[in-house]
Amino acid sequence: MTRNHAGDAVPTLEKIGYSLGDLAANLIFQTLLTFIAFFYTDVYQLPPTTAATIIFLGGLAGACFNPLMGLIADRTHTRWGKFRPWILWTAVPFGAIAILAFSTPDLPPGGKVAYAALTYVLLMLVYSANNLPYAALSGVLTGSMAERNSLSAYRFVAVMVAQFIIQVLLLPLVLILGDGDKMLGFQRTMMVFAGAGTLCFLVTFITTRERIVPSPAQRSSVHQDVADLIGNRPWLIMLVLTILIFVTLALKGGMMIYYFKNYLQQEALAAFLRGLGFNGFIDSLNHGLTSMGLTTFHWPADAATSGFSLFNAGGIVFMIAGIGFSKPLADRFGKRNTFGGALLVSTLFLLAFYVYPPHAIGLVFASQIAHGFFYGITIPLLWAMIADVADYSEWKNNRRATALLFSAIIFGLKAGLSLGSALVAGLLSHYGYDAHATLQGAAAVDGIRTAVSLYASAPFLLCVACLGFYEIRKGMEVQIERELAARRAPKAA
Repeated sequence: MTRNHAGDAVPTLEKIGYSLGDLAANLIFQTLLTFIAFFYTDVYQLPPTTAATIIFLGGLAGACFNPLMGLIADRTHTRWGKFRPWILWTAVPFGAIAILAFSTPDLPPGGKVAYAALTYVLLMLVYSANNLPYAALSGVLTGSMAERNSLSAYRFVAVMVAQFIIQVLLLPLVLILGDGDKMLGFQRTMMVFAGAGTLCFLVTFITTRERIVPSPAQRSSVHQDVADLIGNRPWLIMLVLTILIFVTLALKGGMMIYYFKNYLQQEALAAFLRGLGFNGFIDSLNHGLTSMGLTTFHWPADAATSGFSLFNAGGIVFMIAGIGFSKPLADRFGKRNTFGGALLVSTLFLLAFYVYPPHAIGLVFASQIAHGFFYGITIPLLWAMIADVADYSEWKNNRRATALLFSAIIFGLKAGLSLGSALVAGLLSHYGYDAHATLQGAAAVDGIRTAVSLYASAPFLLCVACLGFYEIRKGMEVQIERELAARRAPKAA
């Protein structure tokens, strides 16, 4: 049973404050998702097989910590609540370890491997201690499923802002802050992100409030909580979905930089950028800066890096547009139907990367935009559905273990991220990628093209199939919300 200490509505300021926590976490998470394999192989000069092992085993260690963290968070009792204090306690350690993880001390080969492994594992552990309570917090800010859709939309606009910063501006920032030295640039960029992220976490802690609070009469053992979880079929489906989604995101996100550098034709890419007026825009920007007595904006000169950043920018802008359609579509058709339909369409545009020749730059960009829009519709729904699953568990069992449920889902997130990121490095090694070579062999180039299309699409298609077994459809959403509200009303009174 639970008590709802306030109404279901969440103030706009609180939604914004909550969303800043995801902005902070994703400055680090999106860097891991997109650049950790590239950082290890091309910046810190680790062999691809070594990088794959570190990413997979380190991520698995962090994932295994999640259920323990969930049990701890559910049993945390402070005057600030169960979940908010963890955001406060981990804000500074999260930033500090991120700086260490993207630093490159001059060590012998064995020392470099040990340093990378240790810092990656520590980053995964502190990420769990921070992000699990943060995610669980969304399940106790309100009991309204419609308000959760709105809250998720705010949250994932912040995620898209972080994603834009990482996928569009990170490489230029690395070159600017490192004065051309990528090793120094990554470290200094992480320092900026750590400082900004710590401030955002503090705002999240200050502005949020936990409204759905377990009744003091609720007593459950660890065994009972785990049994409730295993018997919750919607949760099992969401766990599988989360693993598969993050396999695709890590695989596509991590491999796409290699696609731009090694598969696409550089002359065609440069001509496309000129035709768009992109280079002229950068020249005009620099002319304006110098006319004001400021230094120029050092955008990367090579077409691959510029094209990759612009490619990501287009996808992210249209993902944000897709997020705007998420709530009205989910309110009308239900989360499950909206999620499955949009994910299927987005996958078709992902598959299209396989058939494009290296000079078809316009088609590559158009597919990214369309993929981004339809995938954007699904982004807020994943976490709103997970919060609904927590309500389903309470509705069915009369017990609520929000953090344990979210911990298992974040286990899936990390398992998917680890598997997908390890696949990036593993596939590069399998297909003979050589970080020191000016031109890659035909097998490596074809492997990169296959990875960003066919391999990356397969998990998304499996997700669509899994949704056929997900039973919390629109009618059940309404029933669960109505009956839980009736149960909570006497407690609140």
